[in-house]
Amino acid sequence: MLEINEIFGPTIQGEGKLVGTPSIFIRFGKCNFNCVGFNVEYETPSGIKKCGCDSFYAVDKEFKNSWTNYKSYEEIVSEVNKLTLKSSNHYKIDIVITGGEPLLYWNKQEFQKLLKHYIEDGHQVTIETNASLNLNFTQDYQKKIIFSMSVKLSNSLESLKKRVNYETLRKILKETQNSYLKFVIDTKILEEAKNEIQTILKNIPKVKVYLMPLGDTASSINDNCEEVIQLAIDYGYIYSDRLHIRVWDNKRGV
Repeated sequence: MLEINEIFGPTIQGEGKLVGTPSIFIRFGKCNFNCVGFNVEYETPSGIKKCGCDSFYAVDKEFKNSWTNYKSYEEIVSEVNKLTLKSSNHYKIDIVITGGEPLLYWNKQEFQKLLKHYIEDGHQVTIETNASLNLNFTQDYQKKIIFSMSVKLSNSLESLKKRVNYETLRKILKETQNSYLKFVIDTKILEEAKNEIQTILKNIPKVKVYLMPLGDTASSINDNCEEVIQLAIDYGYIYSDRLHIRVWDNKRGV
């Protein structure tokens, strides 16, 4: 069973290496993190107020009744096909597998069939992951995936042991060619972020690093972006804005 929070697009990739690229997003439900430190306030269907990340509706199991359970990958492909009919030009649109934490499904047969289908059909497939879970590469098609690894820093309030998995980072960077790291940063942890990122980089192969400002609205992005840009300049990292938030704020499904 594949638990999907939402399937949406065509839209653009809003962050990271492929920002601006036309994409379809398949957002999986469930996550192994809560990231309460990101401080996005929300209310559950039962009326409980909480804090978490900006994808809380795919993370918090209290929203599970709004997720869709798919028994086979073909059902998901069928839903994606309906969306691609909106495009007047037939091209191989990028497929973004996101969450929640999609690697919770890595060992499920239907999840692998979904990945294989899109890669063998000529699509670029990106998996957006916190890269904290163990995984193995057993098939050639898996090595063609771009892993957008959003490794969490201490501002997430998740434990270091839980959020940084060097074995997985090394394995992904060894087995794939275009995967990269991205970090969400706010002005309150600039000094800590410098040290934490440098420690991570010392323990893994060379990789491109993208820095993103924390925020779930355009105004909150503005509050953090200038100092994050300066941090990228100081250390030779790449600044990545969050284009989808700039354009649509925290509106879902775009």
